[in-house]
Amino acid sequence: MHTATDTELAIANWLARALGVPEVAHSDWREQRLTMLPTGRLFDAVRMPRALVHAAIGSTAADVVTRTLAELLDGPVICDRQTWYYALVPPRTTEDWASSLAQCRGRGGWLGVPSADRTQPRGVHWAVLPRSAGDLCTAEAVAALLAIGRDRLEASS
Repeated sequence: MHTATDTELAIANWLARALGVPEVAHSDWREQRLTMLPTGRLFDAVRMPRALVHAAIGSTAADVVTRTLAELLDGPVICDRQTWYYALVPPRTTEDWASSLAQCRGRGGWLGVPSADRTQPRGVHWAVLPRSAGDLCTAEAVAALLAIGRDRLEASS
């Protein structure tokens, strides 16, 4: 059985505070379920198409994608293996988000967030875990990654 570290607990507590009743999130995670957290409070989320992310990285291999996302975005990313990656960015990023390559979810949106121990590429999982409470990607790094992916897809067609 996995025992959470102090850092994992701090991250879980930080994320759970996005809800009015943080215990709901903790209960979902104990039961190995995603918890639905509102965007726009502690973070916004950029929903990145898998094809653009993989093109930018030049690989679909989970370990390569994870390692490269950690290097390029320097912040947390959730992966839905079927279609999307979600980069967690500062709240109110939606107000200035200018990229037409991905949607940014802010106030009024919701995101399914897995527990910190869900890092294996099965279903919705963390591609890149937050390193600490409050750790987020920069919007500029996310937009740059998406632009690289677009350029590479256009060059290959």
